[in-house]
Amino acid sequence: MKKIITLMAVMTIIAFIFSTDTLAQRGMTWKGSGGWRPGDPYGRMYNPQTVEMISGEVVTVDKITPMKGMNYGVHLILKTDKEMISVHLGPSWYIENQDVKIVPKDKIEVKGSRITFEGNPTLIAAEVMKGGDVLVLRDASGFPIWSGWRRR
Repeated sequence: MKKIITLMAVMTIIAFIFSTDTLAQRGMTWKGSGGWRPGDPYGRMYNPQTVEMISGEVVTVDKITPMKGMNYGVHLILKTDKEMISVHLGPSWYIENQDVKIVPKDKIEVKGSRITFEGNPTLIAAEVMKGGDVLVLRDASGFPIWSGWRRR
């Protein structure tokens, strides 16, 4: 009888560990993201095939709500030699707590995925370089650093 109870306890613990790990990888148990999870519609817009590097001067830094149901995020308008382009950085709760601060008139370089958002060219940033500082926002596949969970 004691062996059966011990075996059941071990099986329960193993089942809990595997189910928690699996749900965490999908982002299903991660609360407080405000709609900024990698599998959500906005998160899926990042395309590693369209990554490019641009540089210019920051014109404005604003808050934006990319899609209904999301908490606001930080976006900026960057003036390059060729265009004025909107650059989406990430959720405000993440960006506002970073050491690298981006303000108007900053000269920056942005590595990100070029998409069309609401009919306009937009860059979803993966990295922002300002002077010698680098603000890392996504990994090479576009997985957001702020999500906290790592895919295996």
